[in-house]
Amino acid sequence: MLWSWGDSLMKIDSFKFSSPGGRELNEDYVGMSNTNTGGIFVLADGLGGHRFGELASECAVNTILSELSDVSETDTEIQARIQKSIENANTKIIELQQEKAASMKSTVVVLNIDSDSAFWANVGDSRLYYLSNSEIKAITEDHSVAYKKYKCGEITRAQIGSDEDQSSLLRVLGKSDSCAPDFASAKLNLGDGFMLCSDGIWEYLYDNEVLFDFLKADTAREWAELMLLRVIERIPGDNDNLSLITIILK
Repeated sequence: MLWSWGDSLMKIDSFKFSSPGGRELNEDYVGMSNTNTGGIFVLADGLGGHRFGELASECAVNTILSELSDVSETDTEIQARIQKSIENANTKIIELQQEKAASMKSTVVVLNIDSDSAFWANVGDSRLYYLSNSEIKAITEDHSVAYKKYKCGEITRAQIGSDEDQSSLLRVLGKSDSCAPDFASAKLNLGDGFMLCSDGIWEYLYDNEVLFDFLKADTAREWAELMLLRVIERIPGDNDNLSLITIILK
């Protein structure tokens, strides 16, 4: 995808990957679409302890992509559009719960790249990493009990993924009272990168490894493959689903 960036053209180089990993069913879902001034990227992780998690994650991604396909506004309006699309995805998942008589739920992380800026939101523990000027500039905060324990100093950041409360989520789609997203934004530069991923990926990566592989890679696909090689060497046989989207601005 190419679009105007001042007097030059900017390219969004992107790659997506999703695998059931060691599970029979892939409850992750990823999607992306172009807009007139950039792109929309969405990743969701259906909760493994609930039936039809794969339907919840697919519903979340497709609803949000559909509602943001024409986005091209100021940051304030983009935030309102993203929040509304997440609320509508939550409503549709609740409707699916009633239809299937099941308590399906999902996380979600959304990224909008619009000309020279980016805006993102998350619910649950699927993450977004933003890299710029050879640094990790931002990582979304997990909405989990384990992340709260890390923030309170009870565990280290590296212990979040293995903590007994890592899967105890405080915000998810599929509950009317706990789907409020967190938001963040950034002005973009050539060479910036983003990774959206489910917990099956970030649990097995250190932050400095995400940065190191980004700096080594020439393409979004190469960056993803470098990280996947690390993860595959570390995961147990019954590991969770593995999903990510990588983006490099060129």
